[in-house]
Amino acid sequence: MPRALISVSDKRGVVEFSQALVELGWDIISTGGTAATLRAANVPVLEVEKVTAFPELLDGRVKTLHPAVHAALLARRSLPAHMSALRQHGIVPVDLVAVNLYPFQATIAQGGASLEDALENIDVGGPSMLRSAAKNHESVLPVVDPTDYPAVLDLLRKGGLTPEIRREFAAKVFTHTSDYDAAVAAYLTPSEEGLPRRLGLAMERVQPLRYGENPQQRASLYVTEEPRGMRDLTQQQGKELSFNNLLDVDAGMWAVACWSNRPACAIIKHTTPCGVAVASSAAEAFRRARSTDPVSAFGSVVAFNTVVDMATAAAMSDLFVEVVVAPSFHAEALSIFAAKKQLRVVELPVSKGAGTLDYKRVRGGFLVQDQFQFDLSEQGWTVATRRQPTAGEWNDLRFAWAAVAATKSNAIVLARDETAIGIGAGQMSRVDSVFLAVHKARQQGHDPAGSVLASDAFFPFADGVEHAASAGVTAMIQPGGSVRDAEVVEAANQKDVSMVMTGKRQFRH
Repeated sequence: MPRALISVSDKRGVVEFSQALVELGWDIISTGGTAATLRAANVPVLEVEKVTAFPELLDGRVKTLHPAVHAALLARRSLPAHMSALRQHGIVPVDLVAVNLYPFQATIAQGGASLEDALENIDVGGPSMLRSAAKNHESVLPVVDPTDYPAVLDLLRKGGLTPEIRREFAAKVFTHTSDYDAAVAAYLTPSEEGLPRRLGLAMERVQPLRYGENPQQRASLYVTEEPRGMRDLTQQQGKELSFNNLLDVDAGMWAVACWSNRPACAIIKHTTPCGVAVASSAAEAFRRARSTDPVSAFGSVVAFNTVVDMATAAAMSDLFVEVVVAPSFHAEALSIFAAKKQLRVVELPVSKGAGTLDYKRVRGGFLVQDQFQFDLSEQGWTVATRRQPTAGEWNDLRFAWAAVAATKSNAIVLARDETAIGIGAGQMSRVDSVFLAVHKARQQGHDPAGSVLASDAFFPFADGVEHAASAGVTAMIQPGGSVRDAEVVEAANQKDVSMVMTGKRQFRH
């Protein structure tokens, strides 16, 4: 009878997988916790210590590190000497290994984990078994991902374990263990300036794409092990997502992530918002965000930080949209979207990326920084001008400061009633961004008079403030820090404009 060794930390689907193997005539051997789970489900299982004739030691630290296990995995079936050695020592070959590892990444990602907790979640036996099986994949099928169980069973039933498929599963094991080892190494390596001295980056290809930014460029979506990221993306309907779609999806969900308690909508073109708003409902947030720049909203990616209901879907029905992305959708909303067969409808959890690193590719390497985190605390904010903002202006300044964080620099956002009314982005000078934001506002019928302005970085000269004030802007928020701050503040005072300094830049290059 073929034999499977099953020892898993992530027990999703393991009972059903093991039951199906038994029905196909397999013997199951397993370790403590997994064996108990299988036995509770009435799956016949032989514990590893019966195979090794040696008990688990050191609170389970030593259980599968034994010749009876690794010889059963490493023996080459085509070599008579190997098979003779197994028979001589009474060792039964193992034909399949289903193992996943202690949750080291999840443990350290929680924050506050002690060194002892981290060390106890470094798996030793699991990677050893996986690597042994993967090395001998011509005879032993290594399975590291619980989502592969159905495919494995289907292959076994059809006799479809070709050399190519076995090699694919082996490659997946080495990618997984490499990523795991890289996480451990990064955790244990002394840091410099708060960042690891050495970084390893392993990624899994989950989706080939038709092409990249341009048709002549090959492309695929690769994901890391980071929680609540692109790995969790689910497409509900529509055409295949493109490279540029995915960039805009990520930018959209990032743009709405800072509003955790209120419905928010961001309309994205070329990875920067052309509309953004918060409101009491997702539908109203969309209507307000669309009003920022209805022309640019055509062919956009629309992102929400909350469930999309029927009213929201109905509000979007007359606009051509490439993608709508949200954490979830009501069934009634999906039925409305279904009328647009080409519309891509995507579910993706909202994530602020706390504690993760941000990578930007440069020729021959990467620039690495902490993932940007929007700060809602208002700590360090000061009013630099004689005139204090009104209560209404304060509300809009807070909104604008969040909205400008998602906008490409040099970034200027004009806002009123927690809705962007004009956005200037990607300009080579800040005064040009102010000019563009005012122009876009007027172009769409918005009067800048009485609005507030947010700037993602300091004003290097007074000209941007003077232009905005001439358009009727009454309050501004910016980081400060220019050598000409005094001139900038005096220009605001001369125009009777309030100016808040946050002391923190939000530049997005």
